[in-house]
Amino acid sequence: MPTLPADTMDVMLRLFVAALVGACIGLDREVRQKPAGMRTHALVSLGAALVVLVVVRFSPATNHIDGVSRAIQGIIAGVGFLGGGAILKADHGTVHGLTTAASIWVVASLGIASGAGQWIAALIALAFALIILIFGEPVEGFVHRIAKRKVFPPDDDITTQVGQ
Repeated sequence: MPTLPADTMDVMLRLFVAALVGACIGLDREVRQKPAGMRTHALVSLGAALVVLVVVRFSPATNHIDGVSRAIQGIIAGVGFLGGGAILKADHGTVHGLTTAASIWVVASLGIASGAGQWIAALIALAFALIILIFGEPVEGFVHRIAKRKVFPPDDDITTQVGQ
């Protein structure tokens, strides 16, 4: 079996890690039955990594930072449209999908880090994101239960008191 060149292995590793970290975040969204799941998150991360990787490998050394910076700006702007599509306003005025939109933005950033070969940053951010996604909801519920026990004046009473 022929061996692959070292640079091909590096490309494969960067893209694989990007897809893997995106899938990890997406798996949480999938388990919670959110609109964007494992495949969506893995593809967003993979796409971001591919764009950064191509720019890193293609741009001349003198324009390397400028090219990467422009690619990252384009990725973040483009991913904003995906995130915007995940946000829905219900009839009764509540907004849904903000966490999914934020997770799509995070996986794009994880893909950028993976495409740039920033393994430690990508893995640390992945760990933090999973902690936030897994434990954030129970912590929010706890805070809401505690807040309901305390009696706070309504917002209009506060403005009345401040204005006096």
